[in-house]
Amino acid sequence: MYLGMDIGTSGVKAVLVNEAGAVVATAARELALSHPAPLWSEQDPDAWVDAAIGAVDDLASAHPRDVAQARGIGLSGQMHGATLLGQDGRPLRPAILWNDGRSHAECERLEECCPSLHAIAGNLAMPGFTAPKLLWVACHEPEIFEQVAKVLLPKAYVRYRLTGEMVEDMSDAAGTLWLDVGQRRWSALLLHATGLDLHHMPRLVEGSEISAALAPEFSRRWGMAKEVVVAGGAGDCAASAIGLGAITPGDAFLSLGTSGVVFRVTDSFAPAPASAVHAFCHALPGLWHQMGVMLAAAASLAWLSGVMATPAAALLAPLGETVRGPSPVKFLPYLDGERTPHNDAAASGAFVGLRGATGRDQIVQAVLEGVAFAARDNLAALGSASSAIAEVDLVGGGSRSALWAQICADVLGIPVHRVEEGEVGAALGAARLGRLAATNENPAQVCTRPRRLASFTPRASAKAAYDEAYHQWRKLYPALKEFSL
Repeated sequence: MYLGMDIGTSGVKAVLVNEAGAVVATAARELALSHPAPLWSEQDPDAWVDAAIGAVDDLASAHPRDVAQARGIGLSGQMHGATLLGQDGRPLRPAILWNDGRSHAECERLEECCPSLHAIAGNLAMPGFTAPKLLWVACHEPEIFEQVAKVLLPKAYVRYRLTGEMVEDMSDAAGTLWLDVGQRRWSALLLHATGLDLHHMPRLVEGSEISAALAPEFSRRWGMAKEVVVAGGAGDCAASAIGLGAITPGDAFLSLGTSGVVFRVTDSFAPAPASAVHAFCHALPGLWHQMGVMLAAAASLAWLSGVMATPAAALLAPLGETVRGPSPVKFLPYLDGERTPHNDAAASGAFVGLRGATGRDQIVQAVLEGVAFAARDNLAALGSASSAIAEVDLVGGGSRSALWAQICADVLGIPVHRVEEGEVGAALGAARLGRLAATNENPAQVCTRPRRLASFTPRASAKAAYDEAYHQWRKLYPALKEFSL
């Protein structure tokens, strides 16, 4: 048995996977977000730990024999979160998360003072990344910055609490702007640009390597053997790729989680900062990946659900599994700013085209289409950086909706495939990395592709209408930019 834990933004998921690669059981615990000021997004690091331990407690209670057989554990997690630890190993302040936009001024400073940033880190300086957050802390909370002994990402902090070791994998480290992504090692130059040094960073390993052993107290707590290895793991997107078997150059998927991602595997470091495309290490040695990222994908539907005080499923049900064509209403899904292609933390969401006759269904459809249009922006950005993507697997919470899958196919103009275990992809990928660390098997034998549940192809009857709607939608961001925060 192998255990995977995904430290997400809205919750922690734990999955138990057997030798045949099947998910035996899952458990989840919710997490709360804090927004103490405009553009701010924070979380209590200890809440991740409590949720992770609680989720495994639930598995151990319901499936004690299966959990007792666990040989390897893998971790995946939300990327970029700045978890600042003092000399005592305790957090100095709440973690500043990936969707926090306060450090836009610091991004400009970092770009100016470090001309080699793009060549080394492979990415633009964006407020979501970790390095600008530390510059912000140094400027606005100098008393905290002076006490920083280590900077960990979310899953690395959970690992530390479960093993006593401070270790990070290459894929997550690539999202800090401190990693030499091509060489897969920390860059002293980039660290110095933010007032840090190599000793502030955790040890690096590949995602499929052993990073540490589970602490005896947790082995006893969960009835496991004495020596349970913990893999390096991966950032959530790279872990999802492992869960999808996306380990061959050219493999691609679309994730509709809290955030949205268009992901493509590459066999070399291929930065494309001009398109605001991310270039990161993959979770396996010798592989990299490119990503286009939108900050509010399924989060946009969740926001609408909250505003309308109606469960998302109830909002979607009246629309059925297909719509004839685009909604007359247009929605910009920039509720937390946007990365690809705009790199604008201040970008705001908007509804355009509302009339007295507009009904709830048209608004709900507009939200789904707005996210799909943003995904098309991402697809275009990746296409300009390399060869075009011909098809994508669909994962994340949004993959539950056949309607959304069909809208994505119509808007993107390529086949979209819903896959088995699409909602636990990152946790499944983490479990697979835990297995690789424990067994040293060939990744191709472990990281197999999931069964496709349904395929959605672009409808010829809708193509022209969606192309026109997309071109109209693209005009909204520049027209409304002056109204952003």
